[in-house]
Amino acid sequence: MTRFGLLLTALIYAGWLFGQSVTLQDWNSERVQRNQKAMWVLGGWAAANMVAGAVGMSRTQGEQRAFHQMNLGWNVVNAGLAASGLWRVMHSNPAVLDAWHSRLEWEKTQRLFLFNAGLNVGYVMAGMWMREKGQHATTHAERWKGFGKSLILQGAFLFVFDFGAFLYHQPLGEKLKPFLNPESTTIGFQVNGFFLKPNF
Repeated sequence: MTRFGLLLTALIYAGWLFGQSVTLQDWNSERVQRNQKAMWVLGGWAAANMVAGAVGMSRTQGEQRAFHQMNLGWNVVNAGLAASGLWRVMHSNPAVLDAWHSRLEWEKTQRLFLFNAGLNVGYVMAGMWMREKGQHATTHAERWKGFGKSLILQGAFLFVFDFGAFLYHQPLGEKLKPFLNPESTTIGFQVNGFFLKPNF
């Protein structure tokens, strides 16, 4: 083999070794980091809405005040969810999960984002109904309309957030496949193209 051929072979082998250097712990660390980023986005949205809602309530009346009131109340809940999510991922240990349980954690997160995205469509529809009810209500019409507009806004944002977070986490599935190699297992089964081995 020529020197060029030897050099090319060495470079290819070095590249292969570099590609194999990513560990399961690295994968779980990336999963945790992506969860943290998502929770910070939700927390930032919640904080901004709480401040704007409190200021808006003090400066407006009627429909606009109801709009800010709902934004404030809704995002107190969002802030709690974001804080809880951040606490959970920041106290997780990426080193303790094997490939099987790593896959389960990732799938659980993806199902949660998709489920919430579906709920958010319902929130938007409920907001539209409330706004329409306010057009014909004889009592509390401005409150119905203000609350409805807020629910439409919050539901729309949360849909974008949850579905965007689902797409953001989706590439991790492909990155996990090398750690679920059927050649390295003796007992397992196929799930969505992955070979999984339970931890007995």
